[in-house]
Amino acid sequence: MGDKLIMSNREIDRLKVIHNVIQHRLTWPEAADQLGLSERQIGRLVVRVRGQGNKGIIHGLRGKPSNHRLDPSVLEEALEAVERRYKDFGPTFANEKLRKNEKIFLSTSTLRQGMIQAGLWTPHPQKELHRAWRERRPCLGELTQLDGSDHPWFEDGGPRCVLLIFIDDATSRILHGEFVAVEDAINLFKATRRYLEQHGRPVAIYVDKDSIYKINRQATIEEELRDSMPLTQFTRAMGELGIEMIFAQSPQAKGRVERGFKTHQDRLVKELRLRGISTIEAANRFLRDGYIPDHNRRCAVAPANPTNAHRPLLRSHKLDEILSMRTQRTVFNDFTIRFQNRFFQLEKDQPIRVRKKEKVFFEIRLDGSFHIRFKNRCLAFHEIDKRTAASAPVRYKPAKAPQPGSLAYARNVYVGPWALKKGDVSTCPTVNSHL
Repeated sequence: MGDKLIMSNREIDRLKVIHNVIQHRLTWPEAADQLGLSERQIGRLVVRVRGQGNKGIIHGLRGKPSNHRLDPSVLEEALEAVERRYKDFGPTFANEKLRKNEKIFLSTSTLRQGMIQAGLWTPHPQKELHRAWRERRPCLGELTQLDGSDHPWFEDGGPRCVLLIFIDDATSRILHGEFVAVEDAINLFKATRRYLEQHGRPVAIYVDKDSIYKINRQATIEEELRDSMPLTQFTRAMGELGIEMIFAQSPQAKGRVERGFKTHQDRLVKELRLRGISTIEAANRFLRDGYIPDHNRRCAVAPANPTNAHRPLLRSHKLDEILSMRTQRTVFNDFTIRFQNRFFQLEKDQPIRVRKKEKVFFEIRLDGSFHIRFKNRCLAFHEIDKRTAASAPVRYKPAKAPQPGSLAYARNVYVGPWALKKGDVSTCPTVNSHL
């Protein structure tokens, strides 16, 4: 009994056509058209089938190692380097470091399989979720996605901080990135200012519904009557700059920046570790000079339209005033203003007339300075010591002596210089009649 041949469906179909050629039922050109091969290849297959039988249709390297296979010593050296320096790296990131630092060159798929077999990498099961696809904006600067990620970026070697990322929707370019101690309005203003000064004003900014971007409460009756909702400091500032704020309904809606953080939390943490960086200042320098340019070179795509939609900052856009913390306050009767338990006296001479009970805005700018604004004009003021309520003298009205003969006079109800003590006898007969 002959050896059993294992063939694929494709090889069975090829064998039938080659048998028809051998039996002169098909010509070489006709067989080439049916199989999508050249006539010379048909001739080679005919020779092999005639000489080896049906086995000739099977590729000669089946069951043999490839002539282009990787030298096993190279993969072994790569796995040793991964276990020594890049044990928690993913296959793609580890392969980049092997090429750059270790001068070991192999494909990512080969390294992945080797890491899986060596127990250095566990493949993640992919859960399929249905998402509606949104087309990218065509122009650079038409939509900028902004978000922050609170993460142990320095692992155990430095303080926990937040990475702010501005990423362009059209190109996936990181336009600005910055580490800050905490994601608050002041740090967000500082990072946004650097972005605006470098690139200009985007058409729109895409953010989530965090309280730093959106006030998440129902409108009051007064706000409904005015048909206006209160704005956060950041949203108010972007409105003054003519930048539209778009609020995502879910984290997946702004997936470009969310997926980016997943990559940064893996790669950036390891890059900082390899360089021994454990301070926010050093990390920001590395972001600006190394990580972001390299990321954009690898991951950025060309926009559908080469036009840059960023708009320049105009002369009327005074960033010192716009990017500030504003709080409304009322002018007291003595022309003082109270803010954060501190008191400020308005000067007598002002560029605009200010009355008592007027509503003014108290500004804290990024440099820490205080300013009071009324009708777009800055008011003159100075800080004073905390006001104390002066202890006013107690004033007593002199008591009127009761008329002689009255019941109060007789019963000694009134207490004063003219009061009668019990037992005293008045010369007034009317009083004596009541005693």
